[in-house]
Amino acid sequence: MYNDGEGESAVRCPYCRHEATKVLDSRTTDEGASVRRRRLCERCKRRFTTYERWEETPLLVVKKDGRREPFQRQKLLAGLVTACKKRPIPLQTLEEIVDEIERKFRQEGESEVTSRAIGEAVMDRLRTLDEVAYVRFASVYREFRDITTLLDEVEKLLNSKKE
Repeated sequence: MYNDGEGESAVRCPYCRHEATKVLDSRTTDEGASVRRRRLCERCKRRFTTYERWEETPLLVVKKDGRREPFQRQKLLAGLVTACKKRPIPLQTLEEIVDEIERKFRQEGESEVTSRAIGEAVMDRLRTLDEVAYVRFASVYREFRDITTLLDEVEKLLNSKKE
């Protein structure tokens, strides 16, 4: 997008495709992460909205087998939803956990994070949020092989509560 500094830009009108549009109003949104602009097409006089947001550096997840894949918020949220199924935890709380975990790793400035680090961050949050959800998530994440391993994890959880 070209901007000549006077509110004119080369953003095409979505209605008539004309390039001359004027910015009527600009506001920051998403806690300053993006800018919402109301525009007016100088040809057809219709108004429309555009958004500017900074381009984030991709965050890659390094899997146990060494593969790398882009961080997927939805995948992490789905794991939390599964662990918290039939528990009294609002979806908004789970979304906040995902936001917090993603923000933590992005603020560290690394372009790659291990799936292990993500899993540990999730378990740290679930441990204090809901013990049942924690055990459910841990049983999948830590790949419990038998009931003894599961009981050991529950015993650790109970001992940490006593301290």
